[in-house]
Amino acid sequence: MSSPTGTQAIDRAALLLTQVIQGTEPASFTELAASSGLAKSTTSRLLTALERHQLVRRDQGGRFLPGELFVQYAWQGTADADLVAVAQPYLDQLGELTGETINLGLASGGSIQQVAQVDSRYMIGGTNWIGLAVPLHCSASGKVLLAYGATTVPAEPFEARTARTITSQSGLEAELALVRDRGYAVTDEELEPGLVAVAAPVFAGGPVPIAALSVSAPASRLGAPHLPATATHCVEVARALSSTLGGQIEGAR
Repeated sequence: MSSPTGTQAIDRAALLLTQVIQGTEPASFTELAASSGLAKSTTSRLLTALERHQLVRRDQGGRFLPGELFVQYAWQGTADADLVAVAQPYLDQLGELTGETINLGLASGGSIQQVAQVDSRYMIGGTNWIGLAVPLHCSASGKVLLAYGATTVPAEPFEARTARTITSQSGLEAELALVRDRGYAVTDEELEPGLVAVAAPVFAGGPVPIAALSVSAPASRLGAPHLPATATHCVEVARALSSTLGGQIEGAR
């Protein structure tokens, strides 16, 4: 590779970046070093620089993918950007952290539509929520999107799904204020007996969330002793996803 003085490093970095972007699968360090013909030390140095500037990123296995800047550009410039594809690594990460069922939900026609899921590692609690319409007032995802103005509060009367479901406008408004204060929502056996969930907002370029990221599990595994740590994980991963989408996380604590 011949280059004028001072541009060789740029050419080599561009070569690695092209290989990452054009690959159909995430590329390992070994694959990139071999296919580029660069020394491993040079490959490592250049990939570190590209990662530092958000031009490449690594998945959980350490393989290289196009970085956050490319994702932000695609999201901001393409109305039909594939949110699920962008969000999937973050859902996977939250699944690894918690071991529980992870969902990405969107407001749709007065309910929450679950569009992506990572299954629990446990046999109990492995419901497939994809495509199910979940009520706003008694789901963690619904409460998050209501609290931050992504959808409107449904008209009363609210359906009492369990004995613990909030069924009054005043009760729901108080709950939504609590969601805004702490930055995440909880549903504690309000949607189904024995089911607990937490959810955090996902933002993309504005103060109103575009989606909710949730963790759900049986109450025996997501009771009061475990809820704070799970909520922290959910909020942190939702913030990371929001950052990738170029979102403003105003109002999320």
